[in-house]
Amino acid sequence: MATLVCFHAHPDDECIGTGGTIARASAEGHRVVLVVATNGDHGELTEGVTTVEQLVVRRREETLASAATLGIHRVEWLGYCDSGMTGWEQNTAPGAFCNASLDEAAHKLAAILKEENADVLTTYDWHGGYGHPDHIMVHKVGHRAAELFPSVRVLEGTMNRDQMRRGMEAARAAGMMGPDDGFDPDGPADDGNPMGSLESEINIKVDVREFATKKRDAMKCHASQLTDTSFFMQMPDERFIEAFGHEWFIEPGNPAPMREGWIFE
Repeated sequence: MATLVCFHAHPDDECIGTGGTIARASAEGHRVVLVVATNGDHGELTEGVTTVEQLVVRRREETLASAATLGIHRVEWLGYCDSGMTGWEQNTAPGAFCNASLDEAAHKLAAILKEENADVLTTYDWHGGYGHPDHIMVHKVGHRAAELFPSVRVLEGTMNRDQMRRGMEAARAAGMMGPDDGFDPDGPADDGNPMGSLESEINIKVDVREFATKKRDAMKCHASQLTDTSFFMQMPDERFIEAFGHEWFIEPGNPAPMREGWIFE
């Protein structure tokens, strides 16, 4: 059996981005470790959570519940503050993850990789999917940590922009969305670049349809941020499986076209 380390920026990213892959790996007997870069202190305040300190505690509790749902064996926190979205004043805060020493953060992650003798490390694509400063930093730190522990295989989690476009076109054609509903996946995201990656840039399409229910159950654990009225929770089960039943990875340096496969192949 192998060891998978999933490196994510914020509490709740683990289930949204790689929840199906984590659940599948755990179900197949692999060891799964989650490393969260920030404490998520710039998330939404909610009922009963009126201070940042309370929010940090709540989001840790939610992450542990999500981890138990997905079958994660160990959760570690790098301890940085949430940097906020691009252009927020929090971007300049001294403790913000986007301002951290790259080598310092990478050594923290590499220490975990070494302790676990990790086989696979998941990080994010070059612009973190949609340009969030913390997601971009996860990409940089993940790759630097892999240089310090070079035996680990690095896979960059991403979103399939072609699939998003096709899904919205199909939903509009079926009358499930109006012509002006949704968003333009080819338009500028947080950093001015389109969301995710094109299929021509993706290497591995991972089938996690069998674990889509567990993925959404993990999302439900993050109730402070993903409420019952959120996009993820409002989707019918069949539509959710169709939209989120596959997860997508880039293997840096691999010129091969996209194929359906598995992270341990």
